[in-house]
Amino acid sequence: MATSSDVYDDVAVWDISLPDGKHTVRFQHGTTSGRRVIIVDDEEIRNTGWQFKLVGREFFDIGKYKACVIIEANGLNYNYILEVDGKSLKKFVENKRKACRIWLPVVNGQRHRVVLEKDSLDVWVDGEKLDVMGEFTENGTETAFAVDGDSAVIRAITSGKRREGIIYNLFINNLQIPDAVENE
Repeated sequence: MATSSDVYDDVAVWDISLPDGKHTVRFQHGTTSGRRVIIVDDEEIRNTGWQFKLVGREFFDIGKYKACVIIEANGLNYNYILEVDGKSLKKFVENKRKACRIWLPVVNGQRHRVVLEKDSLDVWVDGEKLDVMGEFTENGTETAFAVDGDSAVIRAITSGKRREGIIYNLFINNLQIPDAVENE
């Protein structure tokens, strides 16, 4: 038996990086039937079936974030827009880039993804949120945890400059890990 993703083509595909990992959102739209299918990370999460209305909005979740695909008519064509937490994907990604620090250390031959959400101080390793607590030090705070069994710590210190704010650095086995480039 063929699934909906086997029969219909994607009309829009978006890749989005969140603290719990990278996600792919695929959208299928039957422009004669009105049918709408949303697939997140290869799992079909919404299938409306036949509908009269060809334009509109479809709401769904990507982890803890609320998302919406907006379908707009543009003459004989359609435009598809992804919003996350009420913002365009571009604006949401810009805000997340400012609110998170991401590192991609290689530990014991394996690449890992470490994310710090600066607003909540939540730490994620390979898509799993850790139960950690920062401790105050003479120079700021330190949040200790492990990455693949090796000791890791995120050190937060003040930059001394109002515009720069707090500087976050990740150390694994006392070696500083460089920040990741977002598209890595």
